[in-house]
Amino acid sequence: MRFEPGAPSALAHFDPAGLFDALSTGIIVLDAQLCAIYANVAAQDLLAFSLNQARGRPFTDFLSDSSGLPALLRRALATGEGIADRELLVRPLATPRETRTLDVTLTPLEGQITGNHLLLELADATQRQRITRENDLLARLDGSRLMIRQLAHEIKNPLGGLRGAAQLLERELPAEELKEYTRVIIGEADRLAALVDSIAGPVRPPDKSVLNVHEICEHVFRLLRAEAPADVSIERDYDPSLPTAILDRHQLIQALLNVARNALQALGGRGRIVLRTRALTNVSIGSTRHRLVASVQVQDDGPGVPPELHTSLFYPLVTGRPDGTGLGLAVAQELVSRNGGLIEFDSEPGRTLFTLLLPLGEAA
Repeated sequence: MRFEPGAPSALAHFDPAGLFDALSTGIIVLDAQLCAIYANVAAQDLLAFSLNQARGRPFTDFLSDSSGLPALLRRALATGEGIADRELLVRPLATPRETRTLDVTLTPLEGQITGNHLLLELADATQRQRITRENDLLARLDGSRLMIRQLAHEIKNPLGGLRGAAQLLERELPAEELKEYTRVIIGEADRLAALVDSIAGPVRPPDKSVLNVHEICEHVFRLLRAEAPADVSIERDYDPSLPTAILDRHQLIQALLNVARNALQALGGRGRIVLRTRALTNVSIGSTRHRLVASVQVQDDGPGVPPELHTSLFYPLVTGRPDGTGLGLAVAQELVSRNGGLIEFDSEPGRTLFTLLLPLGEAA
């Protein structure tokens, strides 16, 4: 694109703000020093900056270098070539804990009077990426659930035979001290059978009723507070506008308790946990869109989930702790899934956030 010599005078009589501010796509015009000379409302919202604040300052001052966008801006300006990048992670410095996923298009603008400029277009890809991630998670959960139940069936049969044989052997042993060995076998067989039942997950359908989500949160809060060491603070941040829901009370208590206990164990005896609720509108869970969704969050300031576990965290027997079983989060995901919801997480050192998304009412 080129600015013609007559363009500046023409633009002087045309105010694009009303037109561009109506767009959901972010539009930013940068000069040769990468200072913003125009930004519509969507761009300012996406990157958490104001145009008045940005005037006269390099736009890269408002972005983390780790996001990759500053390097793209400098490259486009230096080469004069258009650049497009999909699902670029951008971290505004004004909100360092929030990462935006954006589709970015850079178009150099050249003119004899205006000099070199860059047109930056930003499309929020967070929702698209989230739906893709959720569909992938749900597909993997379905395959994992089937495999686990088949495996549970194959394991429980020989465990039953092992236990029965140990009981028969115990009756035949003459010495009491020898029976201690058979009792160990029986005890371990029972423990493994209970473990397999936990892995396989509950088999009963949800027993749904009208309930207050905050009543579930308060129940878990009391249990968590009783278990927490003295140096762990547990706080509540509830949205009073959250309406009632039709869910299985016992399954949701168990799911939230598993997530909260996981956060408590991750702190290692010192830290902070926050139970938070919010009402969200027009949220997709997998392929189903819901008008209203309850967001129940458990946030901790522990070391975070190891990066190598991010893609497999909800699988059974996957754990980052030496003494963990890897069942708590897998069972929690299964229970929430049975109620039409999903558990997501976002983690970095110092901030781990698990979010239970629970549909309220009918799908949109």
